[in-house]
This record gives sequence, C-alpha cells and structure tokens, in this order.
Amino acid sequence: MKNFKNSGIEWLGEIPEHWEMVKGFFLFFSKKELNLNFQCKDRLALTLNGVIEKSISQNDGLNPLDFRTYQIFEKNDLVFKLIDLDNINTSRVGYVHKKGIMSSAYIRLISKNKNYPKYFYYYYYNLYIKQIFNNLGTGVRATLKPDELLSIKLCYPPLKEQEQIANFLDEKCEKIQNFIEKKEKLLSLLQEQKQALINETITKGLDKNVKLKNSGIEWLGEIPEHWEMVRLANFGIFLKGNGISRQDLIEDGEPAIHYGDIYTKYEISTTALKSRISTETAQNITSIHNGDILFAGSGETKEDIGKNIVYLGKEKAFAGGDVIIFRQRKNNALFLSYALNTKYVKFLKGIDSKGEIIVHIYASNLKDIKIPLPPLKEQEQIANFLDEKCEKIDSLIIKIKKQIELIKEYKTTLINEAVCGRMNL
Repeated sequence: MKNFKNSGIEWLGEIPEHWEMVKGFFLFFSKKELNLNFQCKDRLALTLNGVIEKSISQNDGLNPLDFRTYQIFEKNDLVFKLIDLDNINTSRVGYVHKKGIMSSAYIRLISKNKNYPKYFYYYYYNLYIKQIFNNLGTGVRATLKPDELLSIKLCYPPLKEQEQIANFLDEKCEKIQNFIEKKEKLLSLLQEQKQALINETITKGLDKNVKLKNSGIEWLGEIPEHWEMVRLANFGIFLKGNGISRQDLIEDGEPAIHYGDIYTKYEISTTALKSRISTETAQNITSIHNGDILFAGSGETKEDIGKNIVYLGKEKAFAGGDVIIFRQRKNNALFLSYALNTKYVKFLKGIDSKGEIIVHIYASNLKDIKIPLPPLKEQEQIANFLDEKCEKIDSLIIKIKKQIELIKEYKTTLINEAVCGRMNL
C-alpha cells in the first residue's frame, strides 16, 4: 500500500511519498533547430488527436511560404502550442513519434536526463486538460514562453514507474480513442446531413416546382427565378467588437460575447449570451442588438474561420475584439444566419482568410459576399423550416456528443490519477 504526501500544489493534491517534485528545467531543455537547408521533408502537425503526419504538398491554406522556416523535431521530443491561450478548445501538447518538421511558433522540449518522455507527455497533457497553461499565459495573445513552461513543477516518479504509467495509459487511451472515433464518424454523418439540408434549402427554397435560374456563381449553381443575389454591403453595415479579455469575464453582469464563444457555445442563433462583463467594462465595448449577425474574426483553421451566429436576444449585449458585427433590418436575421453558414459561404470566407497559426478574416473580406435572397415572407418560412428540421438532427448530435464527453471525462480522470500515482497498476 502506498503512502502519500502533500505535493505542495493545490490542483495536484497528494502524490506517492517516494516521488519528487521538480521543475521542468531539471528534466528538459528547449531548443529551436530551423530547417534552413530543407534537410528534413517529413512534415508533422499538432492536432487535438496528437502529433500526426502531414504531406508537405497538402494545401489546406495554412502552409508557410517556405518550409525552411519550420523547426526540426526528433523522436521522443515534446511539442507545445502555447499561444492564443484564451482559446481553450485547441491543441496544446503533443508527443513526437518520429523525426519531422513543425511550425517555428511551437515550443520544443528535449529530454536531458534518463527519463521516460511519454510519461511526461501525459503529465503535461493533464495540465492542458486542467487549463493550467491557459491561466499562466501573458500578453495580448496570452502566450507562454519556453522558460515559463520549464518553470512549471512536475511529478518525478522513479524511471520504472514512469514507464509503467505511460504503457498503461497508452493501452487504455487507445481503446478510448477507438470508441471516440466510431462515435465521431456517426457525428460527422449527421453534421453532413445537416449541412446538406441547409445548403439545399437556402439555395433552392421549399417549393420543389419553382422555376430556377443561373445564380451567376459557379459554386452556387441555380436559384429560384424570383430570388436575387445580393452583396452583404448592399443591405447592412459592419461594426467591430472590442476590448473583452478573459480577465474581464465575471459570473454576473452584462451579457457579452467573445470570439471564442462563437465557436464553442453557439450554433446558428442564440437568444441569451453566456459570458458576462461588469457595467464599467461595458461602457467602452461595442454593443450588439437583436438581429445582429456575429462573425468570429479569428480562428484555428480556414474551414472554420468566420463562423457566425445571429443574436436574437432582447437584452442589449456587448461584443469583444475579433467579433465582427453585421447589422441590417431589411431581412429575416435567422434566414441570413443560415445563408451565411452554407458550404458556399464557408468556402468564400476560407479563401479570404489570412494567417498560418492563427487565421483572421475582416469585414472588408465579408462585405462582398453575395447570398441568395428570396422575398421576406419566404425567408421566414425557410428559417422556420430549417429550425424545425435542424432541431431534430441536433438532438441526435447532442446525444452522441454527450457520450463522447462522458468517455473523455473518464479519460481525463484516468490520466490524472495515473500521472499523480494514485492508481495501483
């Protein structure tokens, strides 16, 4: 039976009595070796599913101008993406399974003592899950530097236990990942079904016998004869959110929205905002009103950039920086939100976005987007139809997401208990 002692760290709790607590400097060092001569052509990528292999020729819109700016990682290195820490739903920690190149914006940790790096990957992954990194980041973009990362204290079990824990977690996490992948495939099918429904209804309407005409846009195809193609700038104005950081968020206060909320908390529309800021903070923040379309101006991928929702709440609310506001009063706002979430518009937003690690889009990119506009009454009918149909699909999506969430919670508990020495292996 193990004896335990206080680790001295509140969130960590007790650890086995014979374990030590040491700073990362004791076990790792950080080094950036650039691929200056293009000597390494094996490309890797840090994702939510860990470090994966990626073709240099793959063009996903996030390629650098020159892979000589990438840095070289060796097998058993640890990789960290500790920028834009306000975003809690992105990849942060990875274990490098083979030599390859990744962005120079990442932090590379190299083992300098005789230890088992995979154990420490799981330990750092535990910190990521607990959002420890997010609460340590500094600066406008909430960034953690290599020396700050290496100052974090780590559990240091004997080498044999490090290996046992890592192997145990490898086996368990593989089984969990297989379960998650099956559920995510089903989730993907439902999301594709929902996207296809939105695409078809927004571009063709509800009347199957209506006469069609060429929209004038190759990717869009035909639209009903009596509909128009209209630029956003022709019937509304764009405004910019400002000045809400995670330090400004409080439990009770004025309703507000951060650009990260658009990705993680809402879908198509919302009548109530979950974030809150003080009345004093709100005095200097751009306000939003019922019917405003809200775009996320920053994101991680070109596929997701510019995601938008419509605010249908009655309360006056406030929008943070990197939230782009589209305000109009001539058309049904819910219809517009659906129209701006079609595959066609997502493609246009991706084309106009800029950036490698953090992707940005601006109002100047959005104003020229054209969408099909039916008469107002038809807009209302389409919006109500899509709400009803999407609600049924969403209920299935929510059920599957809950199953995935529960198994991920189990995985989180498993990793936490194992890396802290509180499991008998």
